[in-house]
Amino acid sequence: MTTDAQIKEALDHVRAAAQELQGAINAAAAKQAGATKADLETFAQKTKSVAQSLKSSINAQQGAARKTLTEAATELDTAQKHAAEGLKASGQAFQDHVKEAVGNARASVQKISDAVAAARSALAEKHPK
Repeated sequence: MTTDAQIKEALDHVRAAAQELQGAINAAAAKQAGATKADLETFAQKTKSVAQSLKSSINAQQGAARKTLTEAATELDTAQKHAAEGLKASGQAFQDHVKEAVGNARASVQKISDAVAAARSALAEKHPK
C-alpha cells in the first residue's frame, strides 16, 4: 500500500469514528429529559477512542490537514475533560458539562471533516487526473 493510500485510509478511519461520535452526540441531544450519566460515560468512551485514532493518524498528515487534525485532537481532549467533570457533577452543573463536551466534540468533528477535505485536495494536486 502506498503512503498516499495509507494516509487516505487513516483519514477515512478517523472520519468514520468521528461520524459515529456525531451520532452519539445527536442521540444524547435528542433525549427530551437530557443526557444521563450513562450517556455521558458512553460519550466519554467514544471520545477517547476517536482521540486515540486521531492522534495516531496526525503524524502521517502534512500541511493544513495536520494542523486541523491537531486542533481537532485538542477539541476532543477538552470534550473528554468536560465529560469527566460532568460525571462527578449533578443537576445544572452536570448539564452544563454535557453541553460543553458536546460543543467541543461537534467542533472536533467539523475540524476532522475539514482535514479530510484538505488532505483530499492535497492528494488531488499531487496526483492530477
